[in-house]
Amino acid sequence: MAVLSISTERFDAYCRDGADECTTFARYLWNMAVCESLYSPLQMGEVALRNAIHNALSLHYGTAAWYETAPLINYTRDEINKAKTKILQRKKTFLPGDIVAELQFGFWTSLFGNTYKNSPIPAVILKHALKNCYKSEKSIDAQKKRWDMIRELRNRVFHHERIIHWKDLKQQHEQLLGAIKWISDDLYELALVLDRFTPIYDTGIQPWKEKIRSHWPRTEER
Repeated sequence: MAVLSISTERFDAYCRDGADECTTFARYLWNMAVCESLYSPLQMGEVALRNAIHNALSLHYGTAAWYETAPLINYTRDEINKAKTKILQRKKTFLPGDIVAELQFGFWTSLFGNTYKNSPIPAVILKHALKNCYKSEKSIDAQKKRWDMIRELRNRVFHHERIIHWKDLKQQHEQLLGAIKWISDDLYELALVLDRFTPIYDTGIQPWKEKIRSHWPRTEER
């Protein structure tokens, strides 16, 4: 069967249990489809979180350039300086919105970390950015756990790694949607309209095996 320049190392993750050629390739294609179905909610979650935090801290500190006056730790300050440098390499000036868009997801989730436990920043975020959050989840520890999970899922998906073997993938999908709802009911409704994860995941590997048999009838299968 032609593998179309896909590396052996990439396929190894799908056949470690001794799976046959057809099953291995079908798992790869199914995983690709599942990852693709998570792009929109992951993107919505990431953009919604950064914008909600930006708006909350802008309100609290009275300026859209809140990062200039907020009590930030060295790591956070370094990330902002890196963002400024990257922007200045492209153009002469920038607005606070440019900084917000340049900062990586890990920057925003780091604001829930232990290094900010004694800072006013997490309390501001909880009060204004996550206003729809359940009371049981309205703590820094709970938020750190949830957003760290989402960030790990995002990184796996965006780096094309295998996730179909995760036993709690459906639960993670639900928690991702729930986190979007904490920030915006309207965005949550849009996420539901666009969401295709459940049918693609629940249908499983069989449709992909059928596609492979149709295109490569000599594919080895046990």
